[in-house]
Amino acid sequence: MKHREMQPKSGLLSLAQELQFYILSFLPCRDILRCTSVCKALRQTYMSSSELQYIIELSGQRLLPVSSTDNHTPASNRLQTLRDRAHAWFKFDMHSFESIDLPEKLYAKKRAVTDGHLYLWDEGGDLAMITPILPKLSQRSIERNWSPGTLCSVPHSVTLDVLMDPAQNLIAIVYSVTDSDDPLQSDETVYIDIRALDNDSSHPQAAGREILSSKPAGYADNRIETMEAKLKGCGRHIALQRMLVVVVDDRETDLYVWHLQIWDWQNSTTSSSDISNVVQYPYGDSNNFCFLGNNKLLVVVSDLRLYSIEDMSQTPQLLACFLPPLPLSAPCLLPMDDVEQLQMQAKKTMYTPDPTHQLLCLTSSYPLTLIFVISTRIFFHLDGIAATTPVPWERWGPSNARIIRDPYHYQTRVSGNRVLLVVGTPDTRLMEWEVRMLDFSPLAVTNRKGLGRVVKEPSAIEATILRSSTTKENRKIPTSLPYVEVVSDRKFSVHELEDIWLDKDRIYLLNANLQRGVAAGTEYLVSQSSRLEVIDV
Repeated sequence: MKHREMQPKSGLLSLAQELQFYILSFLPCRDILRCTSVCKALRQTYMSSSELQYIIELSGQRLLPVSSTDNHTPASNRLQTLRDRAHAWFKFDMHSFESIDLPEKLYAKKRAVTDGHLYLWDEGGDLAMITPILPKLSQRSIERNWSPGTLCSVPHSVTLDVLMDPAQNLIAIVYSVTDSDDPLQSDETVYIDIRALDNDSSHPQAAGREILSSKPAGYADNRIETMEAKLKGCGRHIALQRMLVVVVDDRETDLYVWHLQIWDWQNSTTSSSDISNVVQYPYGDSNNFCFLGNNKLLVVVSDLRLYSIEDMSQTPQLLACFLPPLPLSAPCLLPMDDVEQLQMQAKKTMYTPDPTHQLLCLTSSYPLTLIFVISTRIFFHLDGIAATTPVPWERWGPSNARIIRDPYHYQTRVSGNRVLLVVGTPDTRLMEWEVRMLDFSPLAVTNRKGLGRVVKEPSAIEATILRSSTTKENRKIPTSLPYVEVVSDRKFSVHELEDIWLDKDRIYLLNANLQRGVAAGTEYLVSQSSRLEVIDV
């Protein structure tokens, strides 16, 4: 005993506090918190270190640090910026905004906010435009207008969809060309035109100006017509989804085929990476898809299928299949942020979303509007999951999702760990929309400062499932993903709110400037122009 007492003290607590900071910073966040909960000295060390608290705050908000050699911002300032970012959502002041007047009437098939820009495309008039919303805050500001006939100048062509990505200075235009004036005899060819967004020249990073879309396997000799087309991009990947009508000579009725093809547009103009299947009901949202990070793809059909797209020279590899609790009659898949691009642009923000801990939303209108909020962590932790065996909902859904039933649902938007819901007020005679913010980050409860409604306990949605024309099944679907909900006190007229977007730390509201008119003794409202409101939190 005397010998032990004479030996010098050793161990972590005997080291200088700077070394304790350094050692703890290598531990996972969960282990840092465990150390501080079992040892008063390590708790004091943690409370004295802005760097350790910054690491915990990043993890709690589902963010990753971005290393930058030219960034010398003190850790205390970075920590305060993160905390202010979290707290600001719970002020949720929908009255605090900048307003930009848009003189044109914005009746467009496609409207989107991306990288601080608003872009629109109108299929009927072949019109398109992009404008910076807040030029002073954008890394790149691009403003363009395409008049009829200038977006796609190929003779006898029909534009199917348009994708604009200001962060990569990219515009991609999907168009089809038929080989005959007779619609009963014509066959179409579909191309994707890759150009620079700011001047319509060839994109400097593209492998080629033009991408040719192939027919689905097994139908090369059949006449095909595109009913619907949807183009999505994520970094170097572009994917084209089409709903096709296939004419088969020995059949009395045509086939409907869903086809998805993916390209690495920066390295090749060809692709063998495609998926297709025959569908019974060819409505636009019967199938959908989105990118999960830079090498995974999630496809929603009757189930959720996860694919690897690391090797673009072959058909995507099926990694897992997840069964939903009820049929998804019309799924709307809301994508994650483009993580690859965010990492390239994140030097000023010092952090980027963690692709393994974000949210996806699926909406279903069967039997009522149900909103499925799903954590992406289930798609990145596949230990013990076999691709050939579908995973039942009971094994993956309840702890990784929350289902929200809303009969007055209008719009859902998602960014990172936050979901924005626009719903009708219960008294529908008022004809108003209200806005709700749901935060699913682990620190949401800690950061809320007494504001909002905390939902931790499991909930169960009752649903009626039609097994056949005469058989129904009533079942309860439990979910338990915790969140905090804040409801704005500002209400919107259903005639006023045209669209809404949630992009990183801003909300964008597209409102109509309404004027009253009278015709035949009846008063009515007419939209003269639109106004874009920017709520910066």
